[in-house]
Amino acid sequence: MTLFEDLKWRGLIKDISSPELEKKLNEEKITFYIGTDPTADSMHIGHFSSFLIATRLARYGHKPVLLIGGATGLIGDPKPSLERQMISKEDVLKNVEGLTHQAKEIFGFEVVNNYDWIKDINILDFLRDYGKYINVNYMLDKDIISRRLNSGITFCEFAYTLLQGLDFVHLNESKGVTLQVAGSDQWGNITTGIELARKKNDIELFGMTMPLVLDSNGVKFGKTEGNALWLDKNKTSSYELYQYLINTDDACVVDYLKKLTFLTREEIEKIEIEQASEPEKRIAQKALAKEVITFLHGEDEYLKALKMSEVLFSGNVSELSASEIEICFKGVPNFDIESEITLIDLLINNNICSSKREAREFLNNNAILVNGNTINDENFIINEKLAIDNKVIVIRRGKKKYFLGIIK
Repeated sequence: MTLFEDLKWRGLIKDISSPELEKKLNEEKITFYIGTDPTADSMHIGHFSSFLIATRLARYGHKPVLLIGGATGLIGDPKPSLERQMISKEDVLKNVEGLTHQAKEIFGFEVVNNYDWIKDINILDFLRDYGKYINVNYMLDKDIISRRLNSGITFCEFAYTLLQGLDFVHLNESKGVTLQVAGSDQWGNITTGIELARKKNDIELFGMTMPLVLDSNGVKFGKTEGNALWLDKNKTSSYELYQYLINTDDACVVDYLKKLTFLTREEIEKIEIEQASEPEKRIAQKALAKEVITFLHGEDEYLKALKMSEVLFSGNVSELSASEIEICFKGVPNFDIESEITLIDLLINNNICSSKREAREFLNNNAILVNGNTINDENFIINEKLAIDNKVIVIRRGKKKYFLGIIK
């Protein structure tokens, strides 16, 4: 397949500004850019599909430029229904540093910050050199702006699309960029840049958007939506990412394989057939988790996440380190253990069981596990010597209820 055919098969093309772009992608070597505003100090999985296209195009010889919007991030891209909360300059600077480091580390391409060229443009030069080329009626026709007219949109947000258009023109003039790639929600901003370049410099630039990656509920991945999976492993561990991906809905997983991995069409179609015949084996989900985590964090992190998952499935938590246990059981109820205590008292005092009678029932039914071992002696002593790495004790009640004891 050609590059363009591969992108279409993967479902990575929603809109293109000109039919000529297909030929350019297949036959020429072009410089393109993709950007994000620094609303956080890490990208999330919603960015991953978009930014991954930089690697896809680079493998065909095209040159990516990754833009971090230090200037546009101070303004904020208009949201569909309400004004975006402004971020302080200090937070924007911190986020720019985090995203720049992350983009270089994961993708390895040139990273630029639009604050570097926008900060020195005064308001009069902005209006004369850029504002005079874009008609207000043209801006009012933008979907994101027109949807805000009834509720109201500030001039600050209204001008955002022109700032992004300015970026496109500047990168064309300074780095020879001729294509902007982005998620489908950026189409209006891309076309503003194309229009600005046509009127200001009498040249044709190109744009291409990708469908947004949605979860099983049809909601896009993102920080605002509250379902962010961060690409920074210190914010979302490889294990947490593995657990999310391994539990991907069957209806979504093949689409994710196409959009989030570099597996070939033949490999994905083979996985799709195997998945359909034996869905209980979660072959597609395992392939997805392996490819994504290995690309983001390396093979060692993937193998570590896999080991943690397999150990938890078997119940042999004693094979994990204290730090691994804290990652695996992030969010489960936890309590402090400050001195020796009998198991039955620990169960009662920390609301693992509601009464001694209930505790004895669980113990007699072999339904209480301490560090993966079944214990039915209510006078069993819990102390520091029992703790994994002298730090943590894992209590399991029944099949799925976990509690974490922290030695103090």
